[in-house]
Amino acid sequence: MTNKINFSLFLGIFFTFLSASASAQLEKGKLVDGIAAVIGNEIILESDIDEQMNYAAQQGSAAANKCQVMESIINNKIVVYEAKRDTLIENRSAAIKENAGLKYNQILGQFPDEKTMLAAYKFRTAYEMKTAIEKIDSDQYYGQAKYQRITEKADVTPNEVTDFYNTYRLQLPEVKDEVTLAQISIYPKLTEAHKEEIINRLKKIKQEILNGESFDSQARIYSEDPGSAPNGGLMKNISKGQMVKPFEAAALNLQEGEISDPVESEFGYHIIKLERRAGKIYDARHILIAATPTAEEIEAARKELDAIKTSIEEGKMTFKDAAFKYSDDKRTKFNAGVLTDNNGSDRMERLSLSPTLGYQIAGLNKGDITDVFEDELNRRKAVSIVKIEEVIPAHQLTIETDYDRIKQLALNRKRNEMVDKWIKQRLPNIFISIDNRYAECSFQPELQKSVLTK
Repeated sequence: MTNKINFSLFLGIFFTFLSASASAQLEKGKLVDGIAAVIGNEIILESDIDEQMNYAAQQGSAAANKCQVMESIINNKIVVYEAKRDTLIENRSAAIKENAGLKYNQILGQFPDEKTMLAAYKFRTAYEMKTAIEKIDSDQYYGQAKYQRITEKADVTPNEVTDFYNTYRLQLPEVKDEVTLAQISIYPKLTEAHKEEIINRLKKIKQEILNGESFDSQARIYSEDPGSAPNGGLMKNISKGQMVKPFEAAALNLQEGEISDPVESEFGYHIIKLERRAGKIYDARHILIAATPTAEEIEAARKELDAIKTSIEEGKMTFKDAAFKYSDDKRTKFNAGVLTDNNGSDRMERLSLSPTLGYQIAGLNKGDITDVFEDELNRRKAVSIVKIEEVIPAHQLTIETDYDRIKQLALNRKRNEMVDKWIKQRLPNIFISIDNRYAECSFQPELQKSVLTK
């Protein structure tokens, strides 16, 4: 192991799973074909390699060549292959397959018809596209599950963190401009007349179903749930506790085949049909009419939040207390309104903020609060204010100011080394065949044999 480390990719055997967001989406215009390698009963496609090469380029990495990427993906596939054989990892193949169908329908909802969508993604059939989605989700689930099992006992001591820092301090990345932000968001409240209008619409739809229309067709026409509407409102294998409480309470109070009266939830208003129930698992259809506020309702919410902001600025309450009392954002209201990134850190790079948020805080300093602005929270219209809690200028990582980050980097390195060692132990027992186009690559000896003997 050399003392060179690449932090843009953290080039180790697991970078493709650490960059799951890049590989967990289908990209328009990419046809999946061309087998580059076989690992057990897993395959690596040329498109997989090209995708990771593109990701490396986007991250500004000059160190990752095609051979390095190929070896990393092979190692990842070994982890996936072994994960599927590990009886201690829950087999979710059926759920993944079903979820692939739901994702397919969600994507389909963005196109005028199926033919246009398949052409955009360069798939010949719906089956091909669903299979590709299933493959991506399956690899991600099993790879992450096995990675966690291999590294579950990994830890680093303060001395190891210090040693790591002293070894790699000149290679540690510069931290870009960061901010710590706190937010208060509220949903505009619908007027009673608006609520009644939605409820009456759902009552009319229910009566049409009772008069002979199918729930399936009515859901496709009227439901505003993009996930289930293309599937006739159907949601299968729902676990008890999975849905919001009003929905679940209504669904589980029905007999199979029965349709509920309109039910209010945080997403809007539903009518629900219970299709099947077996213990704590059930299938249900629903038709959702979203609680989309009018311009007048949004303006009323703006005035309400502006009054809250005024009270904070006048010292009548703290931002923390106001977030707890008024915010509808469940992720932050119990944490003083503080926003966090995908890794749970409250320090967020300015460049990674959403365009809306970046625009709102531009030019503001520590302690400033934005004006009220329109926002989106959980796919619903909202209004928000944001406070600048901290401003952290760009700087080189130091152990005095960035200990937790350096500790995480040291821990990631140790985890990668553990998986690397585990893979080397497994290599002799796994069938691997690599296309001879990669014969010029300098793989580790066991992989090199897989090329030369092809």
